[in-house]
Amino acid sequence: MKLIEITSRIAIRVETVWNAYNSVEDIMQWNHASDDWHCTSSINDLRIGGKFINRMEAKDGSFGFDFEGVYTELIPFKKIAYTMTDGRKAEVNFESHESYTNIVVRFEPELENPIEMQREGWQAILNNFKKYVESVYSV
Repeated sequence: MKLIEITSRIAIRVETVWNAYNSVEDIMQWNHASDDWHCTSSINDLRIGGKFINRMEAKDGSFGFDFEGVYTELIPFKKIAYTMTDGRKAEVNFESHESYTNIVVRFEPELENPIEMQREGWQAILNNFKKYVESVYSV
């Protein structure tokens, strides 16, 4: 199965990027694809075998879902890998540079929606993460 890849270059050091990516308080601020959605709750047990559950809901209350998975690999400040509840796998790589961090996310697509729609949705969430981290944590 061909993986979908999305990337972002964030003008913040990797330690801060890693912490914002994994802190439930931060996750609830950035984890949505558009302004008419929000993340209403987040649980994150960041350890191999630990689970995460992020509740995403339309702000008008019309729809919501839990995005969840189990961590399968963790290399602090470098890599997170997990398996989603439907069995699909994903990994997030943090590439540290002097004054910025590249995030590269690769994930197995689901079969219901077009590949490009999935890429755009995940990229929109990663773009929100970049915007949030750079606005809150810039020096």
